[in-house]
Amino acid sequence: MTTGEGARIEPRTIDFHAHVLEPHVFARTLPNSVFGAFGAHPEAARSEPGSRMAVAHERMLDPEKRLADMDERGVDVQVLSSIMVMQYTAWADPPLQLELEARVNDAIAALCVTYPERFVGSFTLPLRDVGLALGETERAVRELDLRVVNLPAGVDGAYLGAPQFRPLWEAFRDLGVVAFVHPDGVRDPWFQEYALWNSLGQSIEESKVMASLILEGVLEDMPELQIVIAHGGGFLPHNFGRLDRNFRNRPGTASNISKPPSEYLRSFYLDTCVYDPAVLAVLLERVGPDRLLLGTDYPVGDVDPLEIVRRAGASEDELAVIAGVNAARLLGL
Repeated sequence: MTTGEGARIEPRTIDFHAHVLEPHVFARTLPNSVFGAFGAHPEAARSEPGSRMAVAHERMLDPEKRLADMDERGVDVQVLSSIMVMQYTAWADPPLQLELEARVNDAIAALCVTYPERFVGSFTLPLRDVGLALGETERAVRELDLRVVNLPAGVDGAYLGAPQFRPLWEAFRDLGVVAFVHPDGVRDPWFQEYALWNSLGQSIEESKVMASLILEGVLEDMPELQIVIAHGGGFLPHNFGRLDRNFRNRPGTASNISKPPSEYLRSFYLDTCVYDPAVLAVLLERVGPDRLLLGTDYPVGDVDPLEIVRRAGASEDELAVIAGVNAARLLGL
């Protein structure tokens, strides 16, 4: 894009996947998170001073260090989201969950007021009680001016396409809220060995929540929803052949949808946080650059967030679209 005498205006680089911590909630919830085996081994959640994870904690708690990193990495704007694998609240009874999530939402909103040119905020919800979640949605949008909701894949064994969550999706639609779905860990003990909850489990959870939203008919009934899935959508974008086969051969699995499951893939936006340019190249071909958003998993992801997009074969025009144009349009910036 040019203006004046041909001077080029570079589009903003917007990182849609950047985590933040609130100190009180972080201290209260970390031992009950996947890092503490969901409360079974709370001591395992501690980080040694100076360790890689301790440094990451500092960056999620200190906005000045965050801004310095953004400047060094060429990121103009971050969409701030609670790191729910650490600030995990699904163990709490609903009133306490609301208290904790509201505190995080207030902190994120305050950062956005202080640094309005650099941060866009998201809010989290007490999903164990849909009524409380609806109330916090109204407060976050109308009072805190937050327009992105940060959701886990599900809660208490139910994924987001389940009928009990329909009122929330209707509220997000009516309020124009963008949903960013990022799993909060896998409870199955098998995944706790070798940190498989992170390397494999998150991608499985993303696949399950996308399948839930498709097969339960949420996208069929509300095609105007704007939903972003972390980590490139996990495994599901690479496995639609089997879902489509079921659609043809087992009609009972398709009672809530009118077309093959693969045709709903472009109903989602996917972020670029896949750590493998070959995988991202497949997503570029399968969903197109107009459905991809830059996501770094700050502060634990790649320090050169655009390099993987280039290595995946994106053209310079496609790079600009992925790096910021899509997010700016989605967020109304």
